[in-house]
Amino acid sequence: MKYCLKEVAAVIRSKNAGPYELTLDVMLKDRETFDRLKEADVINKKTIAALYHIPEEDVLSIIYFPNALAIKATIVRPLPSGAIGERDVYGAQQHAPLVNFTFEM
Repeated sequence: MKYCLKEVAAVIRSKNAGPYELTLDVMLKDRETFDRLKEADVINKKTIAALYHIPEEDVLSIIYFPNALAIKATIVRPLPSGAIGERDVYGAQQHAPLVNFTFEM
């Protein structure tokens, strides 16, 4: 069955993880969906790299937090926060590629 992340997530957001990294947070609506996503390995380094058009080595970590029903991915920022040409100093607008991410499980 196909799913869209925005339909199963309560929260999808991004934020700075220092001036050189971004953190992407996905908080799921229920334990069953969290467990199924984790078991199916839907959100992984390959997925994040493809969504953000970055090399897999720029996906620094993917962490599952069962108590919060959350998944956190940390990536290298394309430009440091506040650098010339960088347009989102807080990293708060970088979650868009995740919103319409569709997957099967």
